[in-house]
Amino acid sequence: MRTIHPAHNLTEANVDALYCLRCNRELESGNKSVAVYMFAQTVGIRPRQKSSSQCICFCPQCSVSLAMGPPPEGALNIAAWQMIRDLVSSDPALNQAAWETLRGVEGLLPATGTDDSRGASTGGYFEF
Repeated sequence: MRTIHPAHNLTEANVDALYCLRCNRELESGNKSVAVYMFAQTVGIRPRQKSSSQCICFCPQCSVSLAMGPPPEGALNIAAWQMIRDLVSSDPALNQAAWETLRGVEGLLPATGTDDSRGASTGGYFEF
């Protein structure tokens, strides 16, 4: 299997680090992500030929964002988009993974209505 590295435009075999095709975030081995595998093969032609497979990865946030957005242009893009939409809509686990990652980002403002320990200082000014 070969992996596409969008930022570097490199194709390498069996690498440990994967990158989200959309945001270029590194996806370490074992991280939650969506992988789209593609290969081509001849049909009705003998001998049958197969291409090497390609792996395109998306982080949970980009997967959910793509699935909820408008369809992209191009037949291959639409096919991948529909597969991602099917995954996102079939089980809330991918949405939960995206939410967990967003909540884990330092400096993220707390959700509306939650207790924020920073609060406003006296005099009506915020402390940063």
